[in-house]
Amino acid sequence: MRFPSIKFSHPLDRAAVPVIAALALALLLLLLLGQQPAPAVREFSWQDRVVGAEDQAFFVNFSRPMDHEAVEANLRLDAIISESDRQPVSGRVSWAGRRMAYTLNDPAPYGYSYRLAIDNAWDRFSSAEASQRLVPFEGQFRTRDRALFYIGAQGEEEGRLVLYNLTRREKRLLTPKTLVVMDYEPYPQGDRVLFSAVERTARDRGLLNQQIYVATTGIEAAAPANTVGGEAEITTFPLDNEVQRLLDSDEYQNLKFDLAPNGEVIVVYRVNRQNPGEFGLWTVRIDDSGEPAVAPLPSEPGGDFMITPDSQAIAYLQGQGMALLSLDESASEPLDFLPQYGMVLDFAKDGTAAALVRFDADPTDPTQTLVLVTNQGDERDLLSLSGSIRDARFSPSGDTLYCIVAERLPGDVYAEQPYLVAISKDGDRQDLLLLPPQPSIKISLAPDGLGLLFDQVTTATSPDPASLRSSDGNAIEDSSLWFFPILTDEDGMLLQAESSQLPVAGFYPQWLP
Repeated sequence: MRFPSIKFSHPLDRAAVPVIAALALALLLLLLLGQQPAPAVREFSWQDRVVGAEDQAFFVNFSRPMDHEAVEANLRLDAIISESDRQPVSGRVSWAGRRMAYTLNDPAPYGYSYRLAIDNAWDRFSSAEASQRLVPFEGQFRTRDRALFYIGAQGEEEGRLVLYNLTRREKRLLTPKTLVVMDYEPYPQGDRVLFSAVERTARDRGLLNQQIYVATTGIEAAAPANTVGGEAEITTFPLDNEVQRLLDSDEYQNLKFDLAPNGEVIVVYRVNRQNPGEFGLWTVRIDDSGEPAVAPLPSEPGGDFMITPDSQAIAYLQGQGMALLSLDESASEPLDFLPQYGMVLDFAKDGTAAALVRFDADPTDPTQTLVLVTNQGDERDLLSLSGSIRDARFSPSGDTLYCIVAERLPGDVYAEQPYLVAISKDGDRQDLLLLPPQPSIKISLAPDGLGLLFDQVTTATSPDPASLRSSDGNAIEDSSLWFFPILTDEDGMLLQAESSQLPVAGFYPQWLP
């Protein structure tokens, strides 16, 4: 079969053929031998952002597939402590095509700016001797300010919830002077805080009359920062008229509450005023209109409770053990039951372990035992003592428990000596701080794991009926707040440190998330 030949009858057509062929050949040679654009960073996911402890990894997208070893060898992430002091931040690198993920080994310390630099690397198809190198990249972000909440104990702050920004040395009153705050819990992004309070003019300021509120803090912690002169400014909004009542106490008494880690559900222990035999757990969810939707949670009578880290269940003290209940109101049976435990202190952040207390009721030698219980059902005794285990917090990695324990002192009069101790998951104990004797004390671990807060309360000997009360019901005469730094050596071993008093008067401190 013969194909018909193409004939160009016009002279211009005949002249165009070799020109087109020459241009096509030149273009092909240019593509094969010409200068390629240098590889570059197209996206850095944390650029100009304000990040918190829940932000564990960032991503870097490149314009071309990169030589992994070259990038990792020429990547540097530093915390800018001062103009002359920059400290590297360690992490792990993984790749997916042109995308690199950098996962921090530990939460980035709060209150600092950070610089990510990548230069002198090359793509996968080049070599170290090639002239084409990565366009030098420099990105920046910062962590949230180091800040805390507390209930004021003096002056205009008395009984009010206060936000104190340690980084900027600024204070902000969050609740009106007409309310006395009893308990509170910040939302996961720090933009709001849930609290219970009673009217300041009420004759009875006890738990039976407390109502549940939510207040804005003036912080949008997840919002991008506006970088001006190297400093990132956290976006704020006015606080006027930003206190909303969620539950009153007209028909039900609100005795205790807990906020889910995801901030989407609240659990409240309530008692019917007209029928005290009707009591138990209720869930509170905010509907699309912004109003609280309240529903009873099927459960047996019980005591203390705490929502699990996945926000799907609740650990609830029932009888001689701890029941695990689903937060689904339609569920009627417990998910699990752990006998012999009388208190849940904390959950590991990833939900793989819980710190529980087992009580030994031997009348001759009553003891309390701190037990580590894993989600695989393993139980490990960490510490036993004849006094009391008052509080415990897991480190961000879950390897260490920071605890307040009080050992019984010898003598006919019952007295306890409290300590701040660190206990490893293997049960190794390290005493960190001797504390003055006091009836109650709580600790709060910073979200980056680098410091602890605690209060020292002076109990009033002749209390006024209108006196502030601690969680154990004692009248408060005065209270101070203290900071204890968590310091480690190069091997990660805890170092001895000294606590310092903060320049505020209050009690029950908690870190901003």
